[in-house]
Amino acid sequence: MAVVETKKIRNVALLGHGGCGKTALSEAILYITGATDRIGKVPDGNTVSDYDAEEIKRGFSISASLMNTTWKDTKINIIDTPGYLDFVGETAQALRVADSAIIVVDGKAGIEVGTELAWGYVEDAGLPRAFFINKFDDNEARFARVLDSLHESFGKHICPITIPMIKDGEVKGCIDLIDQSAHVFDANGRHSVEIIPEESMEAVEKYRDMLMEAVASTDEDLMMKYFEGEEITYMEAINAVHEGIIHGDIVPVFCGAATKLWGVWTLLDKITESFPRHTAKKTEMLADGDDMEINPDGEPALFVFKTVADPFVGKMSFFKVMNGTVKRDMLMRNNTTGDNEKLAHIYTVFGKKQTEVDELACGDIGMVAKLTATNTNDTLTWNKEFSYAPITFPNSYYVKAMIPASAKDEGKISQSIVKMLEEDLTVGYENNPETKQMLVSGLGDMHLAVLSAKLKNRFGVSVIFDTPKIAYREKITKKVDVEGKHKKQNGGSGQYGHVKIRFAPGEDEGLTFSVSVVGGTVPKNFYPAVEKGLQDAMAKGVAGFPLVQLAADLYDGSYHDVDSDEISFKTAANIAYKKCLELAAPVLLEPVGNLDITVPDSIVGDVMGDLNKRRGAVMGMDPAQKKGYTTVKALAPKAEIMEYPIILRAMTQGRGSFEYEVTGYDVVPANIAQKIVENYKKENA
Repeated sequence: MAVVETKKIRNVALLGHGGCGKTALSEAILYITGATDRIGKVPDGNTVSDYDAEEIKRGFSISASLMNTTWKDTKINIIDTPGYLDFVGETAQALRVADSAIIVVDGKAGIEVGTELAWGYVEDAGLPRAFFINKFDDNEARFARVLDSLHESFGKHICPITIPMIKDGEVKGCIDLIDQSAHVFDANGRHSVEIIPEESMEAVEKYRDMLMEAVASTDEDLMMKYFEGEEITYMEAINAVHEGIIHGDIVPVFCGAATKLWGVWTLLDKITESFPRHTAKKTEMLADGDDMEINPDGEPALFVFKTVADPFVGKMSFFKVMNGTVKRDMLMRNNTTGDNEKLAHIYTVFGKKQTEVDELACGDIGMVAKLTATNTNDTLTWNKEFSYAPITFPNSYYVKAMIPASAKDEGKISQSIVKMLEEDLTVGYENNPETKQMLVSGLGDMHLAVLSAKLKNRFGVSVIFDTPKIAYREKITKKVDVEGKHKKQNGGSGQYGHVKIRFAPGEDEGLTFSVSVVGGTVPKNFYPAVEKGLQDAMAKGVAGFPLVQLAADLYDGSYHDVDSDEISFKTAANIAYKKCLELAAPVLLEPVGNLDITVPDSIVGDVMGDLNKRRGAVMGMDPAQKKGYTTVKALAPKAEIMEYPIILRAMTQGRGSFEYEVTGYDVVPANIAQKIVENYKKENA
């Protein structure tokens, strides 16, 4: 296979709301360009990008899929991303290596939550972008309405490149506003070029003037021609659109019907003519914040943006060639780990199919299998030691306890979950020493359901999800003086330990132990035993949770010359501790933390009202970086936000987000504490 030059490579990510037609558009592109001989359909489970068993079963994308095709001697790498919010980490991976993005919009539904979120993701990534208004053949689709809403929501840079062609009162094709040609489609998707019908001329004049104004704004000479009424040539317009897309001055809008192949030819033409190549941005950001110049002829360097744990192929590392040319059998250095890795075989990827190649040019995307010490976000170079800026993944706060379904699963679960953690950096895992639970966290219930299915399908590990326990703690609230005496005589040598201890709430996290014994009533060699006895006893308070912040002063006691030993004094300390719990009014403590919730201004009141129901305390509000959004700052118990990712998503239709960090412990209200204690006693009866 011939090596494709950098200038002939386009890396395009497809984004949008779930069900808008991203996968259908990728299928149409592959069919029209001859990469496939049939059009796959999501309901039939036979699309190129949705090949995973879970995607076929559920009927939507759950991972970013890579495909490639060729149109007019240009290689187009397509990355189809999920529209479901639980899999936004996949979108982040795609945008890190894409050079442009197409946001697909349902022409019937118009702007949806996923459209807004996709725009935000692309904006944050700083990528050139375009819109594709899909399903424009639907009788309920309104191109003008959708275009106006795009213009209103996303700014003046939105401008049409293709519009629907109306003939005999129906949509029959699309019109290319740059060369003013009408593309008409038959039932099989084949198209022919016709003269623009009279019915569409008014719309053509309106939208072409909008386009030419946007084109003219990219260059002073073109601006002069536009104001003087001179015609802007086809090539001038194409070049202006190209520059406008790169610099964000133009966000082109295309229209079509992906399932019928309508409008896809013109989209492909504009991708090859006007969408940017890898080198268009000139530099690539490094992890330290500096920029490095991109040099297609320079030293080879690649960035691993995605890892897949395949039980048959092994670990698959997907990468983009950021600099130079990468060749098979090349030895490269992982600048994250310092290990050397040999690229024994490199592949291009087409859905689930891999094709081995000898080399990949700067800007191209490929895959290498079985790298031992390389993971997502790693940079591999030849000689120079630097790292490219990593992908930033969202934090996962939807937590469940993970229980092996059987003893057989228990033996394999650790190794399997490690592989899944390498693959999905939005999954969290913790073996909590306090609650004795394996905790797994994701971005939502669907995310964890898919994780469970992958563990079963790939590694044969079955797990059950349960409610995670909260790591409560206890502390005393009163000062008390207590006595602990242990005396045991069974013939021969016995056991004797006697202590008097003054307990009080402590300042430090654990035990603050002091001794004020006078006259040797307790020998010094037994002091450590008393301290150890108290430390061991603090593992459980009155409700069964660890006791914290305890001050204990050993001030008196007695001993026996023969029967006293360390065990006796440890036991006496334990007895004193239990009496302390009876008298010192212990309370239950729960983890609390800072909760920063970013939501649209219109629902701030609803969010604050809901926070009050969850025992949250609003500490203030700040304008968010995103226009029209506010960040509510609150203090909230961890127990009340266990389901918050789902609740906030429902309240905000997916527009809200939050960050949470446990900062300390606070007293649980008495009525809630009583229920917690009752539940604990039932479980341990």
